[in-house]
Amino acid sequence: MGEDHGEPLVREIDIDAGPETVFEFFVDSEKLTRWLAVAATLDPRPGGACIQVHVGDHRRPGRWEMRGEFLEIDAPTRVVFSWGFTDPEIGVPPGSSIVEVTLLRAGSGTRVRLVHRSLPATEVEDHARGWADMLDRLALAVLEGERVQ
Repeated sequence: MGEDHGEPLVREIDIDAGPETVFEFFVDSEKLTRWLAVAATLDPRPGGACIQVHVGDHRRPGRWEMRGEFLEIDAPTRVVFSWGFTDPEIGVPPGSSIVEVTLLRAGSGTRVRLVHRSLPATEVEDHARGWADMLDRLALAVLEGERVQ
């Protein structure tokens, strides 16, 4: 049967900015590091690198390198990339799971729908908590970016 994969993890948040603005926070290294990672190398085209350095928390301190690649880019409504970590302590090897982000116009803003598939069942809870926190940070980063312009 292979590894025990949990159900796809689904998180949604509404952000008061257009999809064109929010999209950039997934494909622009400088903007991605305002909310998701402390460093990033992004080549947003199918097959392009999606490398992020994350800082852990009290449960998993340290620096963790996420290595994936962009699978689909459809600006400004969809970004799909593979996801996994080089350190085996996080039980999600590089390329072993998929993050699919859909940006839908919702009134004057955007509904961000993030679906993370093929996570090992043991990692779903950690990633669910992580994505909830990160999407809150995304909303703040987008709104701060809007004010700066």
